[in-house]
Formats: sequence, C-alpha cells, structure tokens
Amino acid sequence: MTQQARRLRARLAALGAVGATALAAAGVQGAAHAADAPLPVVITGEDRVDLSLHSDNGDPTEPQVDLRLDVPGEEFEGDGEVPAVYRGEYTIRIDARGLKGVAKADLPCDADGLVAVCSGYDLYAGTTYNRLGGIRLDLTDDSEAGDTGSIVVTGEGEGLEFTPLTVDVRVGGPELLNRALSLPKDLKAGETFEPPLGVMNVGGVPSEGAVLRLYGSRGLSFPDDFGNCSSAVVDTGPLLRQHTEVLCAFPDTLEAGAAYTLADPVRVKTADFALHDIFSSSFRPLEPGEEKTLHEGRRQGSGPDLTLERAGDADPAQYTRYAELDLPTTNTYDLELTGASASGAAGDTVTAEIGFANNGPAWISALRSGGEPFSFTVVAPEGSTVTSAPEKCRTITVDGSVPGYRCSVATPLLEDARLTFPFELRVDEVVEGARGRVAMPEWDNPFDSDPSNDVAWIVLNAPGEPGDDGTGGSDGGPSDDPSAPGAGDGDGSGDGTGTDDADSASGGGAGDDADGGLALTGAQGVGLLGGAAVLALGLGAAVVVYQRRRAGRDGEATV
Repeated sequence: MTQQARRLRARLAALGAVGATALAAAGVQGAAHAADAPLPVVITGEDRVDLSLHSDNGDPTEPQVDLRLDVPGEEFEGDGEVPAVYRGEYTIRIDARGLKGVAKADLPCDADGLVAVCSGYDLYAGTTYNRLGGIRLDLTDDSEAGDTGSIVVTGEGEGLEFTPLTVDVRVGGPELLNRALSLPKDLKAGETFEPPLGVMNVGGVPSEGAVLRLYGSRGLSFPDDFGNCSSAVVDTGPLLRQHTEVLCAFPDTLEAGAAYTLADPVRVKTADFALHDIFSSSFRPLEPGEEKTLHEGRRQGSGPDLTLERAGDADPAQYTRYAELDLPTTNTYDLELTGASASGAAGDTVTAEIGFANNGPAWISALRSGGEPFSFTVVAPEGSTVTSAPEKCRTITVDGSVPGYRCSVATPLLEDARLTFPFELRVDEVVEGARGRVAMPEWDNPFDSDPSNDVAWIVLNAPGEPGDDGTGGSDGGPSDDPSAPGAGDGDGSGDGTGTDDADSASGGGAGDDADGGLALTGAQGVGLLGGAAVLALGLGAAVVVYQRRRAGRDGEATV
C-alpha cells in the first residue's frame, strides 16, 4: 500500500461512515485509481494571448490566463465540504522565461522572476475547485510588433500524470476592428437594410485571412446566400437565446494598417414582429486550417463567394471593437388587460380569471435587460376577500393603504401571448355591482399602441344580465371615476425576477409601496418614471419564456 493510499484510509476512518459514503460517492474511485495507475490531470487555461500595441490589453488588474487543473470525475454540487478525488502533495511549475524581452508576466504562487511554483494537497473532480491562479501579461519598453514567446506550465505528484499547458504570447499581431454602425433612419418592421460592413487591421503584422460573424436575435435574419458563408439558426429553447448566426471565411491576407469593405452588400431582414432586436457584426483573424472546419454542422451557402476589397485611406476612429445595433425602433405592441365577473351569496367562493395579452404586432424582447418583467395591480371588489392568488402575484398595498396584489409577467413576451391569472374570492358581504380594479401602471410607454385597454374590472353581483358588466379592456368602466372601488389606486411595478418560483419574486409583504412605474430599460428605450420604479425594476431579471401555442393564436396559458 502506498503512502497516499494509507493517508486516504486514515482520512476515511476519521470521517466515519457518513463521511466515507459521501467521499466515495463523489470520487473515491479516482483516489483509489491513483494507487494502481496514474490519475490523469490536465492543466487548463488560455493557450494563446495576443498583446495589442494600441490598448491596455483589458483591465490592467485582471489576468488574461486563468490556470486550473481538470481532474476526472463529476463536479460536486451539494452543500458542505467538497470531497477530494486525490489526497497527496503535488506541485505546479510555471516557466515564463520564454517571454524575456517579449512581455512582462505577473505570476501567481511563489514566484522567482519568470518562474513560479504552486503547491497543493487535495484535488477535486472537475476544474471549479482546482484553481491555481491567474497570469497577467503586459508590454515592456522592449516589446515590438511581431515578438513571440511562450509560457510552459508543468506538474508533478505521486500517482499523478499531468498534461502540460503551453501559452503562446504574441505582440502586435493582427488586430481587426469593425466598421462602426449607425442606426438606419425610419427602418420599419418587415423591411431590410444593408449595414456598411468593413474591417481594419490595426495590428503590427498582416492577418492571414479573416472570419466575419453576423448575429441577429429572434426578429432578424440574413436572406443572402454566399458560398463561403454558413448559417445556424436557433429557434427553440429560451427566447433570449434564439438567434441566427452567419460565419464567412476570407482566406486572403489583410495587410497591417489597411482597411477593407465587402464587395457585395449583405442584407439584414427584420420580421414583422421585430422590435429592439440585436444585430452585431465582428471580424477576427482566420486561424491556420480553420477554413476547412469552420462550416461543419452548419448550412453552407451555394451562391457566389462574398469577398473583401481594399478601401482607400481609412480613419481608425471609424472602426471599433464592437459593432452592433438594436432595431427596428418604430414598431409597437398592444398590452391588454381583461377583467371578470361573478355572482355569489355571502360565504360563497367564486373565481375571477384576469387576462393579460399582447396583441402585437411586436414582441417584447427585453434583450438588454435580460428579461425584465411587466406588472399590473389587482384590488378585490368591495365586500370580498382574496382566498387564493396566482403564484406570480404578491400582496402589496396600493395607493399607500388599499390591500392588493402585484402580478408579474416575465419577458421576453411573444407577439401573440395570452396569459390568465385566476383569483379565488370569498363573498363576505353582497354588494351589488362591487368592482375591483385591475391596472397596469400609468406611464408614458411609446411602444404600447393602445393604453386605453390597460385597465379592467372585477365585478361581483352585477345588476342585469350576466356579462352586462363591461369588464373588458377600454370598455371596462370609468377608470377615472373616483367613486368606483379601487379607482385612483397607485400602480404596481415589476418584481424584477421573471421566474416561475413565487418565493423568488420581490415586493412581497403588505405595506410595500406600489407607486413605482412599469418600465423596460436597455433595448426598450423607455425611461423609468421615478426612484421607486428604479428600485422595483433595477434588479436583474431571470428569464421565463411563454412559448407560442402552435395549435392556434387563441390558446391561453394559466399562471
């Protein structure tokens, strides 16, 4: 039995039965494996760093290389102490002497000049818990365009077999910037536009080819068909992630200091439902041999090749690292609330199903805010008590004193979304024609084409025939009638979560101020109305996706 195996047996005995079982489940097999055959450990990190002569090469306080050890086994995801796969001493040696005269290296662990040694004892499955540290690289006074060097990282330890890592460093290599884009004027949903795509090599050496990447979120597509381009479409899964990507390979050399434009225009098509969709373009150097593998698993074009042609004198100020637009900005949607009516005697429990719909034509992407929710408030009719509310609705006080609920609607929201929010009400006292107000915040949203249907009513024991209660949308009753129950109540704001877990929604308890305004930020281009709205909506939103009902546009989802 090896010394490492004896240590493991002693540790298992100290842990007792429970600890030993947990350790075995999480990777004792790997530790036992080390007694018979070396445990393979891969040193991971960025294997190439290009240092620019025209920038600070990222945040000066952040490393470009993150060194970790990748150990076989399933990463631990539970609570408590992370069980080790291997227990024993090991060392990692970082040798950056190959960078002498090329670049400056700030090394982790115990460094002596351009050599550092890291030591450790336990190893864990995966890479998360096996971080060695980072390497920061910067230019020196001696750095010149075209200089190259390398860092070699190796390891050793009893019962371990390390796969080393080599980090190649290049100074002043090809550096491709993208032609800056400007928003097309008066672009309407359903139309196409031709962005002025171009690239400039501001690096110190030529680039042996380039790759152009075009990206469009759900409402954008690329109708052209070029032989040296391929596309991939993601139209399932979370709406925030649905997109079209096009990659084009250009094998010709891009000279240092030269600018290039596309010989043919590339069109971007906007869907009828598009609004604040994201378009981006970016060039990068073509890697050796990449042209043969770039289009694998993608739909490759069959038309003529798209080519680059050299431009005249170019101003580097017209080129940028990131080139993207949010478009179109002229489309609208129509959010609509619908109320409900019911009748019952004192002591009865009735159900009122509140409806929330987007009548389009635009979807609500909320791509920049990560899925920021809409919200509306609900106040029960006089003489009734809410006994059960939907999980996306939380208790608040409306207008400072009226008990009510704030309900959240997550975004992105499809252009034909239909949602229902069922409330169960107990009739405590029969009040003929009692009404409770359902309302979205009163704010100036330029993208909501019909704000008149942003208020609806819950009516209990309405006089006259059933259904003769005017509960729907803009005909839902005199929302400005101060004598109506719930009229004039303040509006709730989004809870900032957009998740299916009701416990994760914010703004929960009674006494919350519901005077905040509903707002979308980022791509929606709409400002918040006040500080309360900023507090209510400024939290990052997780994503809940309401998928389109394929069986018909009138299908409903119950929240």
